Amino acid sequence: MASDSEKSLLSGLLNPTTQINHKLDPKRRRFRRSRSAPLAESVPGEINGTNEAQSPERSESFLDKIHPSFRKVVIYLIFYLAIGTTCFYFVMDQINGKKIDGVLDSVYFCIVTMTTVGYGDLVPNSAPTKLLACVFVFSGMALIGLTLSKGADYLVEKQEILLVKALHVRQKRGPTQILKDMETNKARYKCYLMMALLVLLILVGTTFLATIEKLDIIDAFYCVCSTITTLGYGDKSFSTKAGRVFALFWILTSTICLAQLLCYIAELNTESRQKALVEYVLAKKMTNADLEAADVDENGTVGAAEFIIYKLKEMGKINQEDISLLREEFENLDVDQSGTLSTSDLMLAQSSETRP
Repeated sequence: MASDSEKSLLSGLLNPTTQINHKLDPKRRRFRRSRSAPLAESVPGEINGTNEAQSPERSESFLDKIHPSFRKVVIYLIFYLAIGTTCFYFVMDQINGKKIDGVLDSVYFCIVTMTTVGYGDLVPNSAPTKLLACVFVFSGMALIGLTLSKGADYLVEKQEILLVKALHVRQKRGPTQILKDMETNKARYKCYLMMALLVLLILVGTTFLATIEKLDIIDAFYCVCSTITTLGYGDKSFSTKAGRVFALFWILTSTICLAQLLCYIAELNTESRQKALVEYVLAKKMTNADLEAADVDENGTVGAAEFIIYKLKEMGKINQEDISLLREEFENLDVDQSGTLSTSDLMLAQSSETRP
């Protein structure tokens, strides 16, 4: 059953003027930060009225300057390649195929296994190496799926502003309009960026194979496509030392790029279906059956809170379980059972939690 508390929680959203009146009321009690609390990030010149921040400079390492997403990618990838290269280096005599350099071949075989390309130019030829390859192919797939995609997401999000500006180069758009456009078309811009990056990688890979590996342009494009899709027939691959050095970076980047593009396309499809559902719910006429379903307290009328909650449920934004959890949390905080939350309620709730 819905209560008056739901209406009070949504009244601030329905009547924003009440929030403005609270801000303009000089008698309204305001919370102040404790003097003992740590200072938040400050802009130079805000402390002591000077033009420079007073906090001492702290030397940062290279990893500290990297975004946490990239930091995890770098650490996990180095750890994986170090272990894989070491293991495959010591069993390289049990791997058949065209070998160029011990360390280079070990890293190359590790990446080809990790990305599931599997050309077949280097193949395990004993039971221990086959089991080792099985271990590294599963761990490599997990590393790409769970870790490297975070770095790709971050890279795409950092370039979204440049893409929006490029698409609207003839229009004067302020920062607010750009951010709004990014939020509205976020999934679409991700697809555009990843598609452009994938095309660039295909062109670079085809050009490299045609010039360095001396492949025909059709064979070079064929090898690129079989590599990016992890098909890896094995009839065409990187067979020179320069080619395998290039493959260390290109194979890893291109396979991840395609995987991310497919994920973004699925995300865009889901987002489109969600928008279509929202438009359908908004365009749908309210019937007596809808009115009865929205009347949670069964008093014959539907208030604003009940209407909004019903529409959000129809749009798939929330479900009954979410509403029940939030109502339970509200009732736990509403210690005096007044139907509204106040500072005294929060203090009583916190004191009850700290009691033995």
